[in-house]
Amino acid sequence: MAVTHDEVEMEDFQYDEDSETHFYPCPCGDIFPITKEDQFMRGETVAAPSASKELVKC
Repeated sequence: MAVTHDEVEMEDFQYDEDSETHFYPCPCGDIFPITKEDQFMRGETVAAPSASKELVKC
């Protein structure tokens, strides 16, 4: 399995002030959002990843 990734600087992201979210377009056509951690985690419980599950590829 080949792993391909790019390092992206925060300056390359677009920023939406209303949602306080940074967005970056993926070459596959998807968009990666990055939000403030307190907004992302508010009221959520995240389980640790299972070693038997495959990560989602873009």
